[in-house]
Amino acid sequence: MRSLPCSVLVLLLRVLLIHSLFLPFTSSRTTIQRGQFPPSFLFGTATSSFQIEGAYLQGNKSPSNWDVFSHIPRKIEDGSNVDVTDDHYNLFMVLDFLNTLIKHSSRSIKPFVTLNHFDIPQVLEDQYGSWLSSEIELDFGYFAQVRFEAFGDRVTYWTTFNEPNMYIYKGYILRTTLPSRCSYPLGNCSYGDSTLEPHIATHNLVLSHPGAAEIYQKFQEKQEGVIGIVIAAPWFVPYDDTPADRLAVERSLAFYFAWFADPSVYGDYPPEMRQVVGSRLPAFSAEERTKLLEVKLDFIGVNHYTTLYVKDVLLLHFALLSRGGMAMSNFSVIPRGMEGIVTYVKERYNNTPMFITENGYAQPTGPIDNSLNDTERIEYHESYLAVSSEVMRCGGEGIFHLVSARNFEWLHGYLIRFGLHYVDFRTLQSTPKWSATRYKEFLSEDKQNSSDSKNIHLQNVASGIFKTIKLCL
Repeated sequence: MRSLPCSVLVLLLRVLLIHSLFLPFTSSRTTIQRGQFPPSFLFGTATSSFQIEGAYLQGNKSPSNWDVFSHIPRKIEDGSNVDVTDDHYNLFMVLDFLNTLIKHSSRSIKPFVTLNHFDIPQVLEDQYGSWLSSEIELDFGYFAQVRFEAFGDRVTYWTTFNEPNMYIYKGYILRTTLPSRCSYPLGNCSYGDSTLEPHIATHNLVLSHPGAAEIYQKFQEKQEGVIGIVIAAPWFVPYDDTPADRLAVERSLAFYFAWFADPSVYGDYPPEMRQVVGSRLPAFSAEERTKLLEVKLDFIGVNHYTTLYVKDVLLLHFALLSRGGMAMSNFSVIPRGMEGIVTYVKERYNNTPMFITENGYAQPTGPIDNSLNDTERIEYHESYLAVSSEVMRCGGEGIFHLVSARNFEWLHGYLIRFGLHYVDFRTLQSTPKWSATRYKEFLSEDKQNSSDSKNIHLQNVASGIFKTIKLCL
């Protein structure tokens, strides 16, 4: 294994990640109740357009980069694509899909609309390299304005980006997903530069948020909405209780989370990153810094699934060790990690309002009888809810379970299911799992005791390209 120069930007520089094999998992199925949360606390489910809509080339839609990618042989693990997936586009009422979806959803639920969830029009990749060009900031602003004008009278909660950190790390550093750019020794790519391009793409993406948020300010007073950003957020704990490993945890959080959140709060990238990366990290101009500081985040979304051990090392080395339970080997069931990440975000960002925008359990695809009896998902969900009920007194606003129905799980295709509903691949018939029934019961438990109690309508929902609908009541 080669020693790497300190200037190389990697997922977690000089850090060894080992999945938490030894942290305890405790079920809270018999203790968690709706009444343990504030009456105004929001519950919901989340999904994304690309993963459930289908309608490959319908409605005058041009291909996204993921449409193109999923048709390349051997790129998707099970050989599938998203031409149909859940066929939500066609099954949901009318051709004026998005407008009708939001119109009918807003009668009984609160739609959370995300403008970008990984996929982008292929034409932008072809024309100027998408996030590697500052041109995308203007195009993203145009796109956002069209959505604010069309849907803002019924949408209170807007998110500019979902998990931009995952998009950058996997697409420009490690090449595990689109746009598949990297350089040796981090990957074997035809094109790319893992030492420079992640910084460039992140810079353009980070500046696209205040651009869209500034446009939204023109609508905000009349529409009475808010706008934020959603970031993937595992929790990290030191492998050994040593100063070196504790500092490694701080760097991990900076490179993984703060890289994408600090600019919108403090007008600059994290000092922990500047100390390591130096001049390779772009500088914000005075005008850019002013815009970042003037257009504050209304809320931060946290997608939290698992917890990782971190150890300081001199060589780049990732050890992804599997643990029983989850279908995704790099996800371990560590409910207490929720407390750590919520506390970190609240303290670092001065109690900015926060939602847990994704949290869920991966299950392997199998026979319907096995899939419906998803007791492990129930245990996972209720254990994390139990911890959430304790830590949300720190200021959390809501939590969304991923996902209402089965979806296309990116490179895994349909081999993994996160959904509360089982969908038959041949007939597209949807059947509630035990977890869906239990979630509905949980949300109804204190209905008689509080007129403010909220209940969720568990239905299959989605959006169009550049958008994710996150739903709650």
